Formats: sequence, structure tokens, C-alpha cells
Amino acid sequence: NLCMRGCPFGAYFSSQAATLPAAARTGNMTLRPHSIVHSLIYDAGTKRDTGVRVIDEQTGEALEFSAKIIFLCASTVPSTAILMQTGGMDESDSLGRYIMDHHLGVGARGIFEGHLDKTTYGRRPNGFYIPRYRNLHEPGKGYIRGFGYQGGAGREGWSRYIEGFGADFKKQFTTWGQWSMGMTGFGECLPYRENRFWLSTTKKDRWGMPLMEFDASFKENEEKMRVEMANDAAEMLEAGGLKDVNIYTSKASIGLGIHEMGTARMGHSPKVSVLNKWNQVWAAPNVFCTDGSFMTSAGCQNPSLTYMAFTARAADYAVSELKKGNL
Repeated sequence: NLCMRGCPFGAYFSSQAATLPAAARTGNMTLRPHSIVHSLIYDAGTKRDTGVRVIDEQTGEALEFSAKIIFLCASTVPSTAILMQTGGMDESDSLGRYIMDHHLGVGARGIFEGHLDKTTYGRRPNGFYIPRYRNLHEPGKGYIRGFGYQGGAGREGWSRYIEGFGADFKKQFTTWGQWSMGMTGFGECLPYRENRFWLSTTKKDRWGMPLMEFDASFKENEEKMRVEMANDAAEMLEAGGLKDVNIYTSKASIGLGIHEMGTARMGHSPKVSVLNKWNQVWAAPNVFCTDGSFMTSAGCQNPSLTYMAFTARAADYAVSELKKGNL
């Protein structure tokens, strides 16, 4: 069905299908759409944030909402931008730095002969995942860390290359083509301090919010990894009996993997990090940031479940500290 737009049946996770309905059932949730968070309201005297400033998307009205505890989960770049807009949230000069993303767009594909009497059936047949295996036990391959693969197989459809004319040509559009299999790598990006973004001093959006400017790229370690990501994929497909195996690669840019991480990192000291081990902002302990911005390394796995686990951990800690009167 409409899997790519978010499952209307709630058959796989989304906030609309899982966490928002659960929050609504508590009777304690107020959902306010069309709200653009401008910044947090910081009280230097108490070293706490007392609430948030919001711009109504439709009317442009400026509003303020107060809170004892604030969870900032706007996703990596927007959450960091909100902290930047607030000011005084970072003494380490790491806010906006160490941005990471998984590099992808490299792998291999091939054709599998036979089984032309079979095809897949159903709404969303899933593919396969190969966990990281490089740089675990064997000597290094000229780079550190590693990559995993995501892939799948299926029969070519009407959008495949078709040639001819007449009835035979038209018949090809209503029949399946050959089986093919492809796999693409997801590689780890190291945290580089020079990979960063900042708020523009000259460009703003329609609500007067500064746009973000970026200076970030994958480096030599990731480029060396990508060569092996392509070659290993081709080797596996050929070993599996596939024919006409071809490797592919594209220019890798931070942001294309949509797994941005690291711009408000955790750490053991406000001198080197924005957040402590409980995801609290050092400068304002009643503010918790639990999206990808807290990450200090990227791994090569899809990171969303990690964010959810850290959010649950931080929420439990926040409740405990609030009951003790520490927040």
C-alpha cells in the first residue's frame, strides 16, 4: 500500500502510529501543530531554561510556553540550530561540529537466471541485511571502522529496457523480466571536528529564522572504505551465482543518507561536549536532547532505534530527578 508515505495500517513504526497515540491516551498531551520553535528561554540566574519561544507557522504570531523540563527532539540539525539560537548553551565550541552521516550509493547488482515461473507476492516483500564484518578481527584494510549492506531481489517490471515492435513489443510490458538482485553499502563516517554547520548571518527563511550553512564532507577514510564496499558486494553476488554483475558508485555527500548525527555531542565535561551522559545540556540541566545530535560516533546501522532507547533512558532519569526535586 502506501508504505513509502508511512503505513496507514500502523504496521511498522512511526510516531503517528505508535508514540503519539500512546501519549494522547495519558490525557496529559497537548499537541500544537504549525509551531516553529525559535529558541529556548534561558534564565542565567538559575541556569535553567524556563520555556520555549514559538512562531506560529500560519499567522507568524510569536508565542511563549513555559515548562519545568524540556525535551529537544527536533532532529539533529534543527535541534542544534535551536540551541544556537538560544545562546549560552555551549562552552566547548562543539555545537554544530562533528556532523556525521552514513555514506551510501555504492554497491553492486546482477541478474539471476531461471525461476521465471515465480515472482513475489504481497504489498511489501522486504530484503536482506548483512551486518558489518570488516575490521572486526582481521588486519586493517587501509581504513578503520566498517560498513553493512542492505539489499533485495525482485523481477524486472515494465520500466525495464524493452525493445521491438508490434504485439510482441506490447506483450513485454505486461510480463515480468528477469530476476535481479542488488545490495548497497551503508558505511560509517568518523567524527571530524571541522565538519560543521552554523547559522547564517545574512540569509533567513520566511519566518525570519536564520538558514544553516554547512562545510562538511566525507574524508579519505570513507573514500577508501567505499572502494571495498563496491568490490565486496560484487564478489558476494558472483559467489551467489548471479550473472552480469556490475558495481556502482556515486558521489557521496553528507545529508544524502538522512542519518545526520553528532552536532550536540555527549561527553564527560562541558569543556568538550554540549550534553552530559544523561543527555542533559550542561548549561541548562532541565533541557534534554535525545535525537541524533547527541551521538559521538555513527556506526553503520540505521540509528533511529538507538535514539529511541536513549530517549526512554533520559525520560526515566528526568522523572526520577524531578521527583527528587533536582530539576
